[in-house]
Amino acid sequence: MTRLRGLYPHPPEFERFLYAPVGTDRKGSSVTVLSALARLGLDPWTETAALVALSRDAARARLGLLLSKVWDVPALGRDHGTVAQELTLLLPDTPPKAAPTWQAAPLAAGRLGSGTAIWTILAILFVVAQLLFGGLFGSGE
Repeated sequence: MTRLRGLYPHPPEFERFLYAPVGTDRKGSSVTVLSALARLGLDPWTETAALVALSRDAARARLGLLLSKVWDVPALGRDHGTVAQELTLLLPDTPPKAAPTWQAAPLAAGRLGSGTAIWTILAILFVVAQLLFGGLFGSGE
């Protein structure tokens, strides 16, 4: 099944890396690279893109440093370097291709330019219709 970039804007090449387990937290939940990076307050996809742009050794060093800061996964405190070494093998070799950017054609002068203008006009017409058919002040009861 193919993915539409508009519905899922993240590079699919990152999935193998981001969904790889890094250990179990103190509550017994499995922790992935994605959740470990999120626990550090980092955007997992941005951080992965930065790791892919580095050399393999630099990526391993950076990832090891990041994983050493995940305090609630005991195994990372002891083996963050080994885990980082194994995980960097899951990174794509090259940065993913940029998603195509779509641009709207320039609008001609005098044309309605957006859906907002149409909804505004429809709202005004609705209010006018309510005033005409419902009376200005109600039924007078």
